[in-house]
Amino acid sequence: MAESRHSVFRQFAASDWDGFLKGVEKEGLRVDRNGFIAQTPHPGALGSALTHPRITTDYSEALLELITPVFNSTGGMLKSLRDIHTYVQQNLGDEVFWAASMPCELDGDPSIPIAEYGSSNIGQLKHVYRQGLAVRYGRMMQSIAGAHYNLSLPDSFWHKWQELLGNEQSLKDFKSDQYFWLIRNFRRRSWLLMLLFGASPALDASFVAGVSHDLSQFDERSWYGEYATSLRMGDLGYHNNAQASLNICFNELSTYTQTLDRAIHTTWPAYEEIGIRRGDQFIQINTSVLQIENEYYSAVRPKRTTQREEKPIQALEARGVEYIEVRCLDLDPFSPVGVNEAQIDFLDLFLLDCLLSDSPRIGDEECERLDDNYKDVVSNGRYRELKLCRAGERTPVSEAATDILAQLEPLAELLDSWRGDDTYRRALAAQREVLTGEWTVPSARVLDAMRSSGLGHREWGMEMAQQHQQTLRKEGLDAHVRQAFDAMTAESLAEQAQMERADTLPFSEFLEQYLRS
Repeated sequence: MAESRHSVFRQFAASDWDGFLKGVEKEGLRVDRNGFIAQTPHPGALGSALTHPRITTDYSEALLELITPVFNSTGGMLKSLRDIHTYVQQNLGDEVFWAASMPCELDGDPSIPIAEYGSSNIGQLKHVYRQGLAVRYGRMMQSIAGAHYNLSLPDSFWHKWQELLGNEQSLKDFKSDQYFWLIRNFRRRSWLLMLLFGASPALDASFVAGVSHDLSQFDERSWYGEYATSLRMGDLGYHNNAQASLNICFNELSTYTQTLDRAIHTTWPAYEEIGIRRGDQFIQINTSVLQIENEYYSAVRPKRTTQREEKPIQALEARGVEYIEVRCLDLDPFSPVGVNEAQIDFLDLFLLDCLLSDSPRIGDEECERLDDNYKDVVSNGRYRELKLCRAGERTPVSEAATDILAQLEPLAELLDSWRGDDTYRRALAAQREVLTGEWTVPSARVLDAMRSSGLGHREWGMEMAQQHQQTLRKEGLDAHVRQAFDAMTAESLAEQAQMERADTLPFSEFLEQYLRS
């Protein structure tokens, strides 16, 4: 019998282990003092949303996205994220930074301003892509916020791991295959993250105005899912019929890029009917199932840093997988920065175990079961009698979750022995604790907090946002940190202006070239 990968990993010495590389992209809405989505432009004090390395916008002009550099420690990453948040909070004037994943008060699509990136061709392309999302899915879905966790392992790990496995591939191909090994197991277990970190069980009534749904009424301005963990990841969130037709294969890099590329080059009748232009205005990049790779909504993505004007598929095919992006995380509304330390350390442990556990290719039948497990936990994860399909049997969700946590214990002990502390055992214990007794998972805590405060989703979200703003403004920033952010602001504005001056090609021709590349 072949030696297990966990046993092979134990052949590492403490001196061989350099830990994880990590970063976060955290979204959040700017909101006015009445709890309504901000109608103001991206604040000039935050620089250019096109070129700023730390502060940009996602779909909407009101939807900020904050990006940390890559760190080798959770503490360093969270300190950076807190600094970025603090700088933002200091430059929001009388607006606040919404704390929840499901949005504040909205008034239909017109109330959600599409992000602007200036007159350069790249800036216009980003705006037209978002116009395409609007005509395809509507803007309401695009007002939802989340956190994306990016994780990789350093080359020192991959060299040692390849040596221990006796693998003779190129390092590029080996890493890509191993990251897809991890992804396959992530797909098998991602339901657990929705149970442990889903934190959007309720929403503002304005989000579902005129929409058919099966939610329960919390108060006259709030609805909630009785057992839901994450409305953000359910049918009211990132879900759409055209994408439901996709069959993106996560078994290996070649099948992933081929099936994704096919979606970008396969037209969709409803989008053809809309067309690319409305008068002189471009309203879609193309009429394919996907305009670009980033339009595909998935809980996880293999990623490679792109060069300017390079497409994600091109980067992956040329240089292989660089890191994994976990995209299914709701914002933690109780944290001033939307994520927390125990969560990040648990994710590291969870993802490493996905790499070290057996991970056969996923066939169509298993793929369907995995999708069902994920959807069931998103919509009914707090229902104690919910059963998931595991190894051909129906298993109570509590038992399935407990089994995975138990499986992680030996790995947590090993990593802690190398570090000389109890980081991973504490992270594991924190998740085990929320699954005991009354199940104090984040989605339950949100509903409990709303009930105990007597506030609906809108008012409670506003209260949390104001608390976080006060906390961070009071903490402030060291002078050198603030100066560094001020410099980034000025440099980003200058870079955008330079790009706009340099562009001489009409956008229509630029788009033609982009689509041909």
